[in-house]
Amino acid sequence: MDPAFATVTELSTAFARRTLSPVDVVDTLLSRIERRNPKLHAFIDVYAGDARLAAEAAERAIRSGHAVGPLHGVPIALKDLIDLEGRVTTGGSRVWEKRVSALTATLARRLIGAGMIVLGKTHTVEFAMGGWGTNTHMGTPHNPWDPAVHRTPGGSSSGSGVAVSAGLAPAAIGTDTGGSVRLPASWCGIVGLKTTVGRISTYGVLPLSSTLDTPGPMTRSVEDAAVLYRVLNGPDPDDPATRAWTPDDPLPALRRGAAGLRLAVMPQAERAGVDAEVLAAYAAAVEVLRGRGAVIVSVALPNRFADYAAATGRIIGSEGYRFVGHLVDDTSLPTDPHVRPRIQLGRGVSARDYLLALAECQEHRRAYAAATADVDAVLTPTTQTPAIPIDRIDQTTTPAHFTRAGNYLGLCAVAVPNGFTTGGLPTSLQIMCAGGQEAMALRIAWAYEQATDWHSRRPPETA
Repeated sequence: MDPAFATVTELSTAFARRTLSPVDVVDTLLSRIERRNPKLHAFIDVYAGDARLAAEAAERAIRSGHAVGPLHGVPIALKDLIDLEGRVTTGGSRVWEKRVSALTATLARRLIGAGMIVLGKTHTVEFAMGGWGTNTHMGTPHNPWDPAVHRTPGGSSSGSGVAVSAGLAPAAIGTDTGGSVRLPASWCGIVGLKTTVGRISTYGVLPLSSTLDTPGPMTRSVEDAAVLYRVLNGPDPDDPATRAWTPDDPLPALRRGAAGLRLAVMPQAERAGVDAEVLAAYAAAVEVLRGRGAVIVSVALPNRFADYAAATGRIIGSEGYRFVGHLVDDTSLPTDPHVRPRIQLGRGVSARDYLLALAECQEHRRAYAAATADVDAVLTPTTQTPAIPIDRIDQTTTPAHFTRAGNYLGLCAVAVPNGFTTGGLPTSLQIMCAGGQEAMALRIAWAYEQATDWHSRRPPETA
């Protein structure tokens, strides 16, 4: 087993059997980060000394029978929105490059409490406001699937996607407000879980949209996403939204398969504008699930995905302006010129218009729930295209065409690898389920993953 590309569950098993040491794994990953991060630009900060100390402590605990749980000694990376007390959290902004966190985020406390080892912080689009994955001042991660051409890594959790894909970390945590876990998962060829608002605490996570923000795991397998979700979810007294949910364990249902489940394909009209190879991979994925016993159906959605995407943008703009409007309005500060106008969309939104947008969102959620009441999931491609060259990006647009609906409609979703283009770039299947149905989304994704081998592919080492 190659420690650099082992899954979380493989590492956990190897540590328990004493066939692999946390020290060796951490050393392997730190060596890869030192060698490859200058080009890949996945990490903004690496905690090498502390990670080695934690690995040594984990090894002693495991060998003495004092492991705190199955994740003890397993490394992980955190998006640079997640506070760790005493560490710098920049939110991808040069303005905050010396911002030292005064507290540790609840999700980080849960991971560390489970014995996981934080390798460092990963790059993000400034203020998490962007799906392409670019960052003008802090640097844009390099998608590892194309060593020659700098392509979009996906955002805003760009560094997390690249780190997991390139074998720099077995798993990472991202956040998703309009697709920011799923877009990098799609373009980097990994699994990304978009959770329901309130499932995982956002306490200690720099906000963009209090209505839509959701943290989630980014991994190399569906099982790993389920394992991390089990640790991360549950009520937190510091986050009132989490009180709506009881702790959730998706593992008992994970292997129940797709037989008998009703899965809806996207309407024919939504296929316009989708790359031909992405569509072919999507159609093939649908047939794989049909072959696993799923019942494939069609549904008439009450609105277009483009409508949901536009409505999502209005909410993100308004709420993002609340948090960082004073920074983007100050032209003397080095804020990203591509991010500034996205945040400033909220500057001209009146209180009435904002409240009307929230009311309309609730109406859309009810209509969508009624239209999909008799299906277990809706299937779409995660992105309309494979990763594109950085120099072809239109920064006035968003690649979150299919993903924003998940946030706007209060859904959960999984992005799972479902193929490659003839040029060797990953494609991805999005599985969207009703809010709170993470176990179902992961179950469907696991059934698909077991029938394919796309998730086991590795990007070229020359990247």
